[in-house]
Amino acid sequence: MTRAVESSQIPDDPIETFRSWLDDAVRAGLPEPTAMTLATASPDGRPDARIVLFKGLSGPDGFAFFTNYLSRKGRELDANPYAALVFHWASLKRQVRVEGRVERVPGEESDAYFHSRPRGSQIGAWSSPQSQVIPDRQTLLDLVRTTEAKFGEGPVERPDFWGGYRVLPARIELWEERPYRLHDRHVFERDGSGWRRSRLAP
Repeated sequence: MTRAVESSQIPDDPIETFRSWLDDAVRAGLPEPTAMTLATASPDGRPDARIVLFKGLSGPDGFAFFTNYLSRKGRELDANPYAALVFHWASLKRQVRVEGRVERVPGEESDAYFHSRPRGSQIGAWSSPQSQVIPDRQTLLDLVRTTEAKFGEGPVERPDFWGGYRVLPARIELWEERPYRLHDRHVFERDGSGWRRSRLAP
């Protein structure tokens, strides 16, 4: 278990603390230290949330993840390009919340990540009509076989309907558990090229 960080020890740039806390989660051997909740909303304001994997910082401190652009989250982000993220490392008694505008990462960045994935995952990206209704699992397996036949033993190119998004943080909250639920909550809000910080009551 890590020790709570005193306010005076938290840097003015919350991304620096996020990197440090993520490193702590990796070193602690947590099962999915990069797992994060991604919350989106439809154009009429209906919320939706799911767990995705954080795939690194992209561009100006953007929190990157990859998906099918035609999935529910992809359609919601294209229509309403704002999202919230939550990292929760329960055993470390820490949480990071991120809110901000969302944009697609550059194509070359999506290409690089796609080609770093196992071939099976590349085939899967082509085969799954993500978030669409299918009659049964056999339908999905048939789509996989069709994709495998299409590419044979050759390289698998990235589908134009698949790629990355990055959440550009306007607000980041660093949360640490304290006794009697008197938790520490440090909030950083984007202010020009820097951050404005404050403390919230738990």
